[in-house]
Amino acid sequence: MKNNVKLITIAISLLFLSYIGIQLFVPSNKGGKQIEIEIPEGATYKQAIDILAKNNLIRDKNLFMIAGRIARLDRKIRAGYYVFWGNMSPFEVLKKLKSGKIIEYEVTIVEGDSLLEISKKLAYNKIMPSDTFNSLIKDKGLLNSLNIEAPSLEGYLFPQTYKFAKGAKPVAVLKLMVNKMRDEFNSELKSRAKELGWSENQVLTLASIIEREAKIDEERPLISAVYHNRIKKGMPLQADPTAIYGVKSNKYKITKKDLRKKTDYNTYVIKGLPPGPIASPGIKSIIAALYPAKVPYLYFVAKNDGTHYFSKTLIEHNAAIKRLKTQRLKVQNSKLKGSDTLALSEG
Repeated sequence: MKNNVKLITIAISLLFLSYIGIQLFVPSNKGGKQIEIEIPEGATYKQAIDILAKNNLIRDKNLFMIAGRIARLDRKIRAGYYVFWGNMSPFEVLKKLKSGKIIEYEVTIVEGDSLLEISKKLAYNKIMPSDTFNSLIKDKGLLNSLNIEAPSLEGYLFPQTYKFAKGAKPVAVLKLMVNKMRDEFNSELKSRAKELGWSENQVLTLASIIEREAKIDEERPLISAVYHNRIKKGMPLQADPTAIYGVKSNKYKITKKDLRKKTDYNTYVIKGLPPGPIASPGIKSIIAALYPAKVPYLYFVAKNDGTHYFSKTLIEHNAAIKRLKTQRLKVQNSKLKGSDTLALSEG
């Protein structure tokens, strides 16, 4: 009798283990088709199981619930879009959920990008349509909720590489980028801004101009000093990049006509800083805006190698411009002579 009970117990145990093995390790869906499902924000593990069952990825919901508890997946499940294959076993489905590997899109915002460039990048990487982005960046309610005292989010979206989950809410995307900027603009830098009597918007505005003007890191504090010195003397900033902001892309050449154009941002026709940033400044430009070099420069002009001539007086500045023009003419003439010689040799 005891032997019979023992055999029955073994048989039942084997049947139970076989059942578990089939339910966990044999695919529920025989097809190899890709299946994309969404686990909504705030969904419980039980709700996630219901979604998986509806998509024929698991069979026994109760068993999957127990397996999830063992794997501690029932405590927290990452929301987002998951990609499964029809021939995946329930155990593989469980592993995928535990890894939290959802569909994400990567986008890189570089220093000096304006809202125009950011809009294109977010749309191209399927994160946010341009029309949605353009309506949010000037939304007064959003700006107020973020304590931003500027015409738009220009300059407040920190440049770095981001990964956004598919289906991420547009407002959440923008808030994350603003929060990243404020993480970088830390308490030490805020204290320095307070010491100078500058607001967050003023610092970011100057930093954005420095970002557009500087080509090498060593010159950022020098360019900052020029603008700080001009502000102290009540001189117009005359920053070329501000002349075309909101008028044309920074990829185009700035003309004398651009410098005369009356806009709210053109520092050739307005006094002091523009009402807001003109691009997304990186941390180096933010620091430069707060810690200008202790130099008396009031002018600078670009050389041909990405660096600048810095001058204390207008006479020195005009001399530097003249010197640069002479150098450029010499380079052009030497190129023309070289091409003439080549033409003669070919003839």
